[in-house]
Amino acid sequence: MNTRKRTLGVLGVATAVLLAISACSSGTPAGDSGGGTDSGPVKLGMVVPISGSSAPTGESMSNGAQMAVDEINKAGGVLGRQVSLQIEDEACDAQQGVASANKLVSSGVVVSVGGYCSGATLPQLPIFNKANIPMIIPAANSQDLVKQGLKNVFLINGTGLQQSTAALDFMKKQGYKAIALVDDNTSYSADITTETGKQIAADGSTEVVLKTSVNAGESDYSSVVRDILGSNADLVYWTGYYQEGGLIIDQLDKAGYTGDIMVADGSADPTLATIAGKAAEGVYATMTPTPNTIKGAEGWIADYKKAFGADPKPYSTQSYDAVYLAVAAIKAAGDTKGDDIIKALEEIKNFKAFSGPLTFTPEHTLASGGFVILVMENGDFQLYDNLQ
Repeated sequence: MNTRKRTLGVLGVATAVLLAISACSSGTPAGDSGGGTDSGPVKLGMVVPISGSSAPTGESMSNGAQMAVDEINKAGGVLGRQVSLQIEDEACDAQQGVASANKLVSSGVVVSVGGYCSGATLPQLPIFNKANIPMIIPAANSQDLVKQGLKNVFLINGTGLQQSTAALDFMKKQGYKAIALVDDNTSYSADITTETGKQIAADGSTEVVLKTSVNAGESDYSSVVRDILGSNADLVYWTGYYQEGGLIIDQLDKAGYTGDIMVADGSADPTLATIAGKAAEGVYATMTPTPNTIKGAEGWIADYKKAFGADPKPYSTQSYDAVYLAVAAIKAAGDTKGDDIIKALEEIKNFKAFSGPLTFTPEHTLASGGFVILVMENGDFQLYDNLQ
């Protein structure tokens, strides 16, 4: 079955569910702010890194989102209108993220479907919240994003807590006894190490022998390499991004480290192998499913490659899902008012996303985290369970 037709069918199912729920309500809008205009294209906004070291991921995310927009428009759009996507740069920088969020608000977007680096996404929250614009965040997943309890914020990636749980389960299964936790001191990365450390302490089956941070953007990580070697850790869990992660892995290998290495989702990208070389082989990752590990995604991957001339990277499918989810909620709401879209998102049940049936908790996080264990093989991450 053609993947595009399949996905449009998924949209129809999810929208039907949402419409049925909406039909039970009074139909009275809860508010009228954050609604854009009643004519012309329905504008979606996306803030992702299109400059800096994470730009390759940002490009793949924007491609995935645009692919969904193109399919939706080919099928007739939403509310009798076409959908447009405005992409702005976050550069994994807080100041740049704020400027881009303000630009999207000024341009009249009705839903934000971006967010990669948590540190750049966090300062955008009050901007979109004040404008009453729903945020469907496809990648950024720090607990700090939901701690404020903002009604307009929805995460479709698992949280740091959910990722830490998956990490501990793997550590116990593999029998590791000494863990080194290393982060880059950003909100996203520190959140995962903090949560993982808490869970390890509560469980008691393994021990954190080193918890340390590095400065992002450096090239020499010999100090942390020495600390890791001195800790006698049998597993290093790196929770930062792939640029620094690749350098640390390479430098650990050259220093003679013989234990295992695991990375969090910010490093679960084939670019890690480009940076670390052969040292990346056998590295594990905690990650939500990537395009090449999703059963039945072959047609979608082929469509992506035909459209953009490249393989899809991690978070391209989540970005695709974010657009379809936004449009389904807009259709269910019957308008582009912020409160109505938020209500529709809260009421969604088992939306058929790439990562599986999507339902939000009262805190607007995923009811199921969906993290799996990947392993680097021949320069790309594969499902670990498939290699046993």
